[in-house]
Amino acid sequence: MKSSRVLINGTIIFACIALFFLVMEWSGLSDQIYLRLVNFVFVIFGINRTIKQNYADKIYGYFTNFLSAIVTGIVSLALGLASFVAYVDYNGGQEYLRNFKESYIFGGGDPSIYQFVIGLALEGAAASVIVSFALMQYWKDKVEKINKVDDAAHNTADV
Repeated sequence: MKSSRVLINGTIIFACIALFFLVMEWSGLSDQIYLRLVNFVFVIFGINRTIKQNYADKIYGYFTNFLSAIVTGIVSLALGLASFVAYVDYNGGQEYLRNFKESYIFGGGDPSIYQFVIGLALEGAAASVIVSFALMQYWKDKVEKINKVDDAAHNTADV
């Protein structure tokens, strides 16, 4: 797993989602719950890009690529959560969150910013794992070399 690749693709996912969120906010469509499903397109794009680049660099192994894909999603999630906290704080804190929660799927009540972040973290982590697993089903025949160990230390001619 190349950490630079994971960071770059995670940042690309974050940038796309952040830009999409801002466009929704500025156009007055941020209360449309179903438009948030478009976020999956950006997550799929970035995670697929990581796996595709690994394949091009001959980085094989199902679990190696699966872990790389998940970490790509988690990087974008961490960046997104940090910017969400900053954005909420900039726009009035708890008052902005009261208006924002009405357009979100969470249960009732008056969640704090920390409860909101935990909910978003769980949602984002689950999405990262699900998208990574689904994409690995597509890529598994390409990246998994049957009867070959993907650990370079075990690939010796002495065996």
